[in-house]
Amino acid sequence: MCALQAPTNFQTQSPGDVIINDFAFSVATANGSGSQTSNNVLVQTLFNMGIPVNGKNLFPSNIKGLPTWYTIRASKDGYTARRATTEIVVAYNSATVVEDVHDLPSGGVCIIRDDIQRMAPQRDDIVTYVVPIKDLMNQADVPSAFSKRVENMTYVGAVAQLFDIPLDMIYTSLLKNFNGKAKPAEMNFAVIQLAYDYFKENVEKVDPYRFEKMNGTAGKILITGNEAGALGAIFGGVQVVSWYPITPSTSLVDGIITYKHLRNDKETGQSTVAVIQAEDELAAAGMIIGAGFAGARSMTATSGPGISLMAEFAGLAHYAEIPCVFWDITRMGPSTGMPTRTSQGDILFTYYLGHGDSHQFCLMPGSPEEAFEFGWRAFDLAEQLQAPIFVLSDLDLGMNNWMAEPFTYPDEPVKRGKVLNAEQLQQFIGEHGSWGRYLDVDGDGVGYRTIPGTDHPMAAYFARGTGHDEYAVYSERSDTWLKNMARLKHKHYHTGRQMLPQPIIDYDESKSIGIITFGTNEPAIVEARDLLAAQGIETNYLRVRSLPLAESVLEFIKAHDRVYVIENNFDGQLHQIMKVEFAEQIANTKSLSLGDGLPMAARWIIDSILEYEG
Repeated sequence: MCALQAPTNFQTQSPGDVIINDFAFSVATANGSGSQTSNNVLVQTLFNMGIPVNGKNLFPSNIKGLPTWYTIRASKDGYTARRATTEIVVAYNSATVVEDVHDLPSGGVCIIRDDIQRMAPQRDDIVTYVVPIKDLMNQADVPSAFSKRVENMTYVGAVAQLFDIPLDMIYTSLLKNFNGKAKPAEMNFAVIQLAYDYFKENVEKVDPYRFEKMNGTAGKILITGNEAGALGAIFGGVQVVSWYPITPSTSLVDGIITYKHLRNDKETGQSTVAVIQAEDELAAAGMIIGAGFAGARSMTATSGPGISLMAEFAGLAHYAEIPCVFWDITRMGPSTGMPTRTSQGDILFTYYLGHGDSHQFCLMPGSPEEAFEFGWRAFDLAEQLQAPIFVLSDLDLGMNNWMAEPFTYPDEPVKRGKVLNAEQLQQFIGEHGSWGRYLDVDGDGVGYRTIPGTDHPMAAYFARGTGHDEYAVYSERSDTWLKNMARLKHKHYHTGRQMLPQPIIDYDESKSIGIITFGTNEPAIVEARDLLAAQGIETNYLRVRSLPLAESVLEFIKAHDRVYVIENNFDGQLHQIMKVEFAEQIANTKSLSLGDGLPMAARWIIDSILEYEG
């Protein structure tokens, strides 16, 4: 079997045709085959070469066996959104090889294992490089128990040789992946070396793609959003974490378990963070609400199905005004849906979570830096607003590696909000005549609270989910109910609206077209705006970072002739919230929503806007 099949109409590229650091490739394997290590090594190495890079993992929801694709994009211009098209495919899965080769663009490259080559469509407009898997693995000194998993390293060696990735940097990434353990790193590297040498000695390169060192990642880190959020929670003083495992949120709590030693008591060495795996999501929500009532900084992490189960408890925390934090790493719904695909489809449900007239405060990070910041800031906001705070991340941010600036230590003191100790409570009573848990003396909708155990005869109260008055006394009076609801509404739409993270805005009054989005759509929109500008379509931009919507969102809408609201859910849920909060004032907006389970790509945004602007 030959190692190379060059298309009859594909010419060897001249030096001027070389494409450097500006292409994407997809690795097609079977879930559970060990390819994640190989892919991580490639992404880490490209990052270490100074090349702006991202990796997007598209994996099935079963434990093992179904197809998985991992897309790696290098961009000399620094774009990090998913590319809708990949120029190169590593075809290592017999179940998808027909589709994988068929989807390659003309002039693309296929790296295929020899035992499935005959199954692939025959194309004369692409380059095909064949990897002799069996021969290479027969030469490798790999125990049979690891052979199937390690064989994916053959494509790492092929990619390294074909596209000029230094082997010494590959080895450095392997060591990092295996936490400095030389034995597994050397076993895997030996297979990489075999494949590299084979391609160097037997294969003529006839495609135009290559990598080259640059300086596009200096000072940056690679990290997942879940790891970033976990670190933020640790730095924010989290004390109680209760959760029930669910994809894609589990690695956030795993991160807290990994990093909680940073908060060990300096004198005793004992942990100051309690992590509890509850029997279900309902129990997890109940535990963090109880902990929040007791004065602890508490949180849970879940996804859409868990949020559904937590709805009643969320309503309790909202109405009884108990600080706690819920992370929703959103996946595709409804129902079980596609649990390993990304989505922004929980925003509408979560914002109004809880029966009756419930409104929740929501934070929407769009990067690892914001996941870290909101990780600690959510606790401050929960205690200042005396309310649950929902952090709406998604699978793309949570589980994929992102480039980020190193995180900065919070430069603000911990904000506990209106908490009275015994001395302060006595002073409060002296100034106001009495104290009531839900008494609003400042006009901001937020009362003063005490922590159980406060040594004062007037400190105790019932944290009621039932109707109650300013003194936490049970009441079914309609006027008392309406007064309480009006206070909660004022807290939500006035105090909270001003206190929550404000939108990121890029505005030039000469531009008449605006774009509004939230979360992880930002990289695709940054790229789309540049490409639209090259076609003469200039845009302004606003990224929402919290709910309720800031007043600046409406100001932004009013300043434009047309505003496109772009979101990664099927129903345009942010646009629906805008219509509720701003009503007839947003007639100039147009909802552009997708919700296909994939991270947003610039191409779809451009095509969608051009339908109206072209």
